[in-house]
Amino acid sequence: MELTNNIRQITEYKEMISDLLIRKAKIAGELSPSGSYIRSLIEKRRGYEEELNNGQEYIKATTSGVVSYKIDGLEEILTPNNFENINKKMLDEYNLKTGQMVANSKEEGKIVNNYEGYIVVFLNSEESKNAKIDDVVTLRMTDATEISANIVYKKEDNGKDMIVFHINKYVEDLIAYRKISLEVIWWSEQGLKIPNSAISEENGVKYVTRNRAGYTDKIYIKVKMQNKNYSIIENYTTNELLELGYTQSEISSMKSISLYDEVAITKKE
Repeated sequence: MELTNNIRQITEYKEMISDLLIRKAKIAGELSPSGSYIRSLIEKRRGYEEELNNGQEYIKATTSGVVSYKIDGLEEILTPNNFENINKKMLDEYNLKTGQMVANSKEEGKIVNNYEGYIVVFLNSEESKNAKIDDVVTLRMTDATEISANIVYKKEDNGKDMIVFHINKYVEDLIAYRKISLEVIWWSEQGLKIPNSAISEENGVKYVTRNRAGYTDKIYIKVKMQNKNYSIIENYTTNELLELGYTQSEISSMKSISLYDEVAITKKE
């Protein structure tokens, strides 16, 4: 056996040996049971890909949006084009469950406008009766998310107010549902909340009677918002009291109301 110390020739031998080992490994792998199994899977994959490609159908949507496979058959009924035909009795007949997701279809799909949506509610409150088209409110979802909504449709429906809200946020999260639970926030103000029965009036200025450590004080207050039961109030500023006609001396002796103060409730006959 002839030995050599030629670097170039040694490198060539090394490359030839490496190539032969790789070929041997490939042949052994393909001829082994595991190699045959892998080869069959590859063939199946190719078959599925060809079948999928042959069955493809390209459809151009007429509107933009997201693809949804949540189909329940109400797509042509509950649309923004026929609010006047929607009523509570009709919706009740569909037996929709609150919070239940629409089932996925394996055969049909739809394009949903994810830029805007509409929510129909039926209410019986002072706020709903006074609500007007284009009024803006806040809707609070079950996860505490709050979104702005404006009224686009309203009608009376068997003693209740049917109101349609338009939204342009949170739409994609609502696509999977037909019926949800939410809270309508008609107005929002910061201040102290007290019962209307605690408010009295003197010379056109409202006030409350505060009880602190057994001492009572008459405190003039400004009502920011009010419903039939409660009011949101705050203290007058010095300038506002001056405009109401009180002197600087009178104002300096006036008290102010703060959180956790107790106020007297007036019983009305």
